Amino acid sequence: MKKELADSLTEKGLLELFERAKRPLSMNDLKKMVALWKERKNELKKLLRDMVRAGSLIRLKNDRFGIPDEMNLLLGTLWCTRSGNGFVVPDRGEGGDVFVPARFIKDAIHGDKVVVRIEHVRQRRREGRIVKVTERKTKNITGFLRQHKTLFFLVPDDERISAHFIVEPGKKTGELRDGDLVAAKVTRFADGGDPECSILKLFRNLDSIGKITQFVTYKQGLSGRFPRTVENETKQMGLDISTGGRVDLRALDHVTIDGEFARDFDDAVCVEKTGKGFVLYVSIADVSHYVRRDSAADREAFARGTSVYFPGAVIPMLPRKLSNIVCSLNPEEERLTVTVRLRYDRAGNLLQASFDRSVIRSSRRLTYHQVEDGLVKKEAKARRALGPLLRRLEDMGELAHILKGRREDRGNLDFDLPEPDLVLDMEGGIKTILRSERLFSQSIIEEFMIAANEAVARFITEQKVPLIYRVHEHPEREKLADFERLLRTLGIGCKTDSRGRLPLQSILRDAREKEHEFLISRILLKSMKQARYSALNKGHFGLALDLYSHFTSPIRRYPDLVCHRILKAIIGDGGKGKAPYGEEDLERMAIHLSERERAAMEAERETEDRVKVLFMKEKVGREYEGIISHITSFGFFVELFDVFVEGLVLLSSLYDDYYTFEEQRFRLVGRKTHRVFRIGDHVRVGVEMADPEKNLLHFALLKTPGGGRPATSLNKTRRTDPL
Repeated sequence: MKKELADSLTEKGLLELFERAKRPLSMNDLKKMVALWKERKNELKKLLRDMVRAGSLIRLKNDRFGIPDEMNLLLGTLWCTRSGNGFVVPDRGEGGDVFVPARFIKDAIHGDKVVVRIEHVRQRRREGRIVKVTERKTKNITGFLRQHKTLFFLVPDDERISAHFIVEPGKKTGELRDGDLVAAKVTRFADGGDPECSILKLFRNLDSIGKITQFVTYKQGLSGRFPRTVENETKQMGLDISTGGRVDLRALDHVTIDGEFARDFDDAVCVEKTGKGFVLYVSIADVSHYVRRDSAADREAFARGTSVYFPGAVIPMLPRKLSNIVCSLNPEEERLTVTVRLRYDRAGNLLQASFDRSVIRSSRRLTYHQVEDGLVKKEAKARRALGPLLRRLEDMGELAHILKGRREDRGNLDFDLPEPDLVLDMEGGIKTILRSERLFSQSIIEEFMIAANEAVARFITEQKVPLIYRVHEHPEREKLADFERLLRTLGIGCKTDSRGRLPLQSILRDAREKEHEFLISRILLKSMKQARYSALNKGHFGLALDLYSHFTSPIRRYPDLVCHRILKAIIGDGGKGKAPYGEEDLERMAIHLSERERAAMEAERETEDRVKVLFMKEKVGREYEGIISHITSFGFFVELFDVFVEGLVLLSSLYDDYYTFEEQRFRLVGRKTHRVFRIGDHVRVGVEMADPEKNLLHFALLKTPGGGRPATSLNKTRRTDPL
């Protein structure tokens, strides 16, 4: 037989071989097709493993390999719902999620990497069944113990996981009691039987922020400690400020502007106003100078993918010596950076973009509130404290305002979503939870970071060098149809354009400072697809950009570190540098990094939710006014005005009538009284139950207030970029 694969082994070459064969191939088949089999056998096996992990090939039961598309198969991550059904999110984002009924999930559990077969398409929604679990992603499990005679079972606290885990006997077994809350390590997944686990930590209750953080850390398999090899490698790193081959920008008035409690400063900015326009300098910590590719620190950073932020704590992507000292752009200290220099005319048109390895000295560490007080509120004391930097900051504000206007003109979706602001007392307890104030100073940094990210992505793409893009695809029509029905329920008129599309940007703009702004922004965001990383550029719908990447946060995001290496490889060789990564490698990395980002978001969100419930535990019996934020078949959620907390009013607690859930109209209607509960209604509730261990917060409906507090109190929000 002719040796068909004689060139170097690559994913592209191997896929072409499978396509020519037009059938699944076994290792024996490949042996006959690959030249120099004995010398290349291990290389081929590794490539096959990588391709199976990335989803470009599927391993079949008969130990053959096939192309997924040819067999109507997809590789993706299973996301289950509380009802028992699930969705498979394709790794490569092909065609949207695949719905899997509970009876076809088999022994797969939430979070597993699976192969799904597309069975049919109903009303443009693909449905399928799980045919194989390729990787168990659940390493740790948390939940409540249930005792049966001498045997303990762990019932997961995450309702999306239906399996019960047998607890192996161990040192902690004698301490266990029925009903205990524990964290455990999964030790075995049994086909057709109950999986097994061993106890790691006994919690019993979650009565402090620290315990909640520790609980979620166990649950997500996160670690605050770094391997000894990483620590030893980091200890040997010195603060290298060698200016050779670098552009010296130490004379510029760079400043960092961050939150009050930030410790890792990876971006500093400066704006020079000229007679013709502006020059924007965005200087980013040169993390790749210290974290060499495939070093111990690099491998650990890739495994983590991102830093994870908790109230008053952080699990960093890089050791603190790097993130807080060596790489951090601390004030009045020289640091190595990579600078994006952008020249604009007075209207904000980009005239020129250049990129340099540089060295800077940040002149001040400023907070958002300091800048806001001096620049927007124009407080005399704050302006005096800013001193000679005030003029620079005013130039920054002017340029940011222009760039923001241009973003809106091109159709950018500007979500104004609240973030919780935890106010702690002297003992570290929670004093209150407020909605953080929306600040223009945050918009300044956001505009400059978006501009730098886009400029870097465009430059690298023009050089025809592979890159990890930040992609955000168009929303599905069905999701937007639900959003349109919601608008009608709220009495908000909207007309589709000539292409049948909703004018989303104008809807958000018209809702600003109005009663339902927060609800509209949040529900529209839920209708969007989640942004992710990909080596294939699919544009960024939310930012209305044809290409985009992440470059500005290499201390806390691994994709940014990759982007730095790619950019430096290009500019380090007169614009003709070789690509440090292949597209196939980048796609495998993008899949993993998207997963790590989702895990970090889940950890942060769950911690935030449980802390809110803990805060309300001492408020049981108190009364609050709020707004109905979500309607379900089992009740409705109420967002409180006075504290940034959302709780559930169960349908079973409404004794005055039987209520029907009208899903298409986002409301509950009483059969006898015809009483209606709609999204956006003001209600008065009492705190009935707050259980941080079960993560449940229940309200009791008291009465509908006559008028109530204006819902604009919900709009004291901080500007965030969820995309």
